[in-house]
Amino acid sequence: QRQLVESGGGFVQPGGSLNLSCASSGFTLDHYAIGWFRQAPGKGREGVACISTRDDSTFYRNSVKGRFTISRTGGSTFSLHLNNLKPEDTADYYCAADWDFWSRPVEALCTTRKAFSQFDFWGQGTQVNVSE
Repeated sequence: QRQLVESGGGFVQPGGSLNLSCASSGFTLDHYAIGWFRQAPGKGREGVACISTRDDSTFYRNSVKGRFTISRTGGSTFSLHLNNLKPEDTADYYCAADWDFWSRPVEALCTTRKAFSQFDFWGQGTQVNVSE
């Protein structure tokens, strides 16, 4: 079964760090645009960070620049390192991959309004909770 499987997340105090990982199963990510999204309770979805599998260029939303780092390892795994976490980073985090965005600028996936259900693949979500 082709799918994305997430791991990581959890509870952390402000200023702490977490690492999220997303692994593809049954396919490789080489010709997909890939990235991380988040959704806090009662709020809309946000594109957090995206990385191009063509040239490894990256895009970050302004609120996480300098604190989050997206990277990929081989053809089947990509990660999001969350550093200096703030309470406003609390949300469910999802990884996603979509073939349609592969040839577009890296920010296109992160800024799309396309629904998760319309992506080629998306993870089950992992919770990040930043609190004292």
